Amino acid sequence: MSGDGLSLDVPGVPVHGGGVDRTELADFLRRCRARLTPADVGLSQGARRRTPGLRREEVAQLAGMSTDHYTRLEQARGSRPSRQMLAAVARALRLTGDERDHLFHLAGEEPPRDRLITEHVRPGLLLVLDRLTDTPAQVVSDRGDILARNAMAKALHGDVSARPEAERNIVWRYFTNPAVRELFPAEDRDRAARLAVADLRATFAGRPDDVRLADLVRRLRARSAEFAALWDAHHVAVRRADTKRFLHPVVGLLELDCEVLLNPEHDQRLVVYTARPGSRSYERLELLRVVGLQDLTRG
Repeated sequence: MSGDGLSLDVPGVPVHGGGVDRTELADFLRRCRARLTPADVGLSQGARRRTPGLRREEVAQLAGMSTDHYTRLEQARGSRPSRQMLAAVARALRLTGDERDHLFHLAGEEPPRDRLITEHVRPGLLLVLDRLTDTPAQVVSDRGDILARNAMAKALHGDVSARPEAERNIVWRYFTNPAVRELFPAEDRDRAARLAVADLRATFAGRPDDVRLADLVRRLRARSAEFAALWDAHHVAVRRADTKRFLHPVVGLLELDCEVLLNPEHDQRLVVYTARPGSRSYERLELLRVVGLQDLTRG
């Protein structure tokens, strides 16, 4: 009770600063899950549902976490969710920026405040991503951080959702993970390396005070002599539409047109890969859709 006799125990506001309000967090998650349909997130309706909304296992799948772990959150028990997990759940539930911040507060975490360089993908952009069921597509930040991939992109590039945050970056993965480089034909790898570094250079020039970006560059220079040499060459080129070739271990060589669509702030990009109808790559892309997620060993 406060001095004027009014209770400060307000639902949704933790009494002790910095703590997890497990009851309100669980309630918020359940309500956000109930308002979504499978079509909202690019899933098939399937068998008749007894209750509205997504199933818990569907949210867990979208967030890249175990069903048991997500279920414990909705049941107001279990360990305190990490910031990485909260961000993944926010994307899975298609939360707005304000809702994402509320989720962080309920979990006793300070929400990300860097609005100009946000990792939160807008629900509208995720909706477009979900609708692209027959072609690979992903949302990446201008730093190269992989923020979201549809099923086809996971089948093409691998699923990185369970990887540590520092390893979910396309430039880092290209220069430090040989399995990722093998996805490109040998004769294309030098060009891919140059373009990746030139694009990162362009981003760095616009945000020299970006701590995370500077840390990424430092780690890459220390890890890869090739990256360091390309960085010192100081080539600059923003990533735009292009044609890329991928050497998939199951379906073979794919030659795909790459379209890059920018969000209004230009700090996030929707990258879509398509094949010309009637081409061999078009047929192989169809085969990749059938193969689906059976081969994700490259992640």
